[in-house]
Amino acid sequence: QVQLVESGGGLVQPGGSLRLSCTASIFPFHLYRVSWYRRAPGKERELVAVISNVPASTHYADAVKGRFTISRENAKNTVYLQMNSLKSEDTAVYYCNARYIGNDALDYWGQGTQVTVSS
Repeated sequence: QVQLVESGGGLVQPGGSLRLSCTASIFPFHLYRVSWYRRAPGKERELVAVISNVPASTHYADAVKGRFTISRENAKNTVYLQMNSLKSEDTAVYYCNARYIGNDALDYWGQGTQVTVSS
């Protein structure tokens, strides 16, 4: 059974940092495009960052450019989201998504991890 498990969320003060992890039981992991989304209370889900190997690329939402970094360790089937200079507006549930490149039917979601930025 395919599983994506997020971890690393929590409570942090404004200006602080967190690193989220998404570990997937899918193969071959390197052929999946992996994205982080978030949903804040009362708001629509929004794309935060995307990483792909084919071709090698990353993409960030304007709201997080320069503060967040997405990376992956294919050998560990894991994608990370390093979040720096956190703001209160970054408070949300963060979800990991993996989609097979070339086949949108192979699309998987994690259960989400809560990130709260507050003093």
